[in-house]
Amino acid sequence: MSNVVLVLNLNYEPLNICGLGRAVALVGSGKAEILASGMEDIRTARAVIPRPSVIKLQYLVRRPRAQVRLTRREVFIRDDYTCQYCGLRGRELTLDHVIPRHLGGRHVWDNLVSACRPCNHRKGGKRLDETRMRLARPPRRPPATQYFTGVQRQNREEAEAWAPYLPALETALHGM
Repeated sequence: MSNVVLVLNLNYEPLNICGLGRAVALVGSGKAEILASGMEDIRTARAVIPRPSVIKLQYLVRRPRAQVRLTRREVFIRDDYTCQYCGLRGRELTLDHVIPRHLGGRHVWDNLVSACRPCNHRKGGKRLDETRMRLARPPRRPPATQYFTGVQRQNREEAEAWAPYLPALETALHGM
């Protein structure tokens, strides 16, 4: 059984993932309500409480939109560990700048893709139009909800409980 709970804002926007104890405290104090619960109940000396899996706050928390950090790992996750030139899947990938840095390309989401070593070597420091290579799909910044699809997910039951509240999780479930 997992001890993490998805926390939604008043407008059902995902806020974060918290521990089971924090979630029970929020529900117990009336600051949140349970939208989905786990299979087992939590038994205390005085009560039996449904184990929360998804809770929604009773008030709106204003905060800036979440952004996914630009890291190697996040680029590989966005590209589903697939070379964007030949389609080879695997963990032995490198990062490739679509427009090479020495030609003015920047280190940003829209210029980085996953590439296998042979494709990265073949492309070298050239632009795509100088090679006979094509991208499988154009690189973009991933949505912030993608963060929740791979973080602290212990089992399929929990993922299915979270799916209605995380649009990006729907597609991830088909691959589980």
